[in-house]
Amino acid sequence: MPTERITFPGHAGTLDARLDMPDGPHLATAVFAHCFTCGKDIPAARRIAARLTTMGIAVLRFDFTGLGHSEGEFANTSFTSNVEDLVQAVAYLEGRGLPPTLMIGHSLGGAAVLKATARLDQIKAVATLGAPFDPEHVTHNFSDALPEIIAQGEAEVNLGGRPFRIGKGFVEDVTDEALQPAIARLNAALLVLHAPRDTIVSIDNASEIFLAAKHPKSFVTLDDADHLVTKSEHAEYAADIIATWAKKYLQLKPPAPPIGAPEGIVRSSEADPKGFLQDITHGTRHHILADEPRAYGGTNQGLSPYGLLSAGLAACTSMTIRMYARRKEWPLDHVHVDVSHNKVHAQDAGTGSGDKIDEWKRRISLTGRLDNAQRQRLLEIADKCPVHRTLERTSKVLTELAPVGEVLEVT
Repeated sequence: MPTERITFPGHAGTLDARLDMPDGPHLATAVFAHCFTCGKDIPAARRIAARLTTMGIAVLRFDFTGLGHSEGEFANTSFTSNVEDLVQAVAYLEGRGLPPTLMIGHSLGGAAVLKATARLDQIKAVATLGAPFDPEHVTHNFSDALPEIIAQGEAEVNLGGRPFRIGKGFVEDVTDEALQPAIARLNAALLVLHAPRDTIVSIDNASEIFLAAKHPKSFVTLDDADHLVTKSEHAEYAADIIATWAKKYLQLKPPAPPIGAPEGIVRSSEADPKGFLQDITHGTRHHILADEPRAYGGTNQGLSPYGLLSAGLAACTSMTIRMYARRKEWPLDHVHVDVSHNKVHAQDAGTGSGDKIDEWKRRISLTGRLDNAQRQRLLEIADKCPVHRTLERTSKVLTELAPVGEVLEVT
């Protein structure tokens, strides 16, 4: 995804940001708010932004005042100032002709987007990850320092191995803040994502947020993810859920496909540079993951490239058989196709060459009151599958018909 390094005015100085743009058509814009004392470049933010851009959604992620490369003193910030920074982010995007319609917030950033969205009628959808219902919840991270903060006006605390100065104004602001009225006023669809085993912000917070909101609202569990959603598989799952859910409420209208490419473009984008995970999209509506098995250095979160090729052959074969049977009005109740791939010596395949070639073995199962002649004809029709023909120009495809009534268990 093309990423533009930008700055824009916040409530108390210039804010440092990244604007991730789609490679293709721009269909919508989102704003991402990071967790307490985190930043715009945390893995969860980057992965969610990467997934959304494949759908044509631009994402602005920025450092709140006093964090990262943004100006201002963190000790002088508050929950209210975070909300103001979000409002300024929306204003900046509108000024650039990129009006946002989706807000995403992580942890305290989730609470901030709920508060901000209640003031922004142009926002159509808001998603939270591990967000607290009560912003005061964040003070448990530095509870030992609260007496000093109240007495001295501020104190230095250690959060995640880094020193931060927390001001009295921040503590008083989150203590006085109540989100329930803002959530009840939301004029946007709400998606709440939370991990049941979150030890930083308990899942009870998700329940309270969900109950306070009006419909439309949705809740999705992040299973055993940690609070920061640090594992790639958890971040990818959250990103995929948000992307799929948002389509309904943002009413994305993709442009017509280019002339000569009626099915649009298939794009594979690297999702994990440390492994092989790929984020594959076909236009703006279809998305799958590709990967390699763990034995080959992958994380096994998706089909391998050869698995995708095999899937294409299997799907095309099944469709071709169904189309022919439907046209002939034959009693074909169900068809499934099992495909395996292997590298074999060409001479074993009968080509006479000593090189290795690709061999796909295809096993077709037909269910229905078909006579032997009909079954044999459908087996012949399988060889007319367009993907089969494409592969057979340089490969050998072996096809066999499964016995009547045989059911293969796939584990």
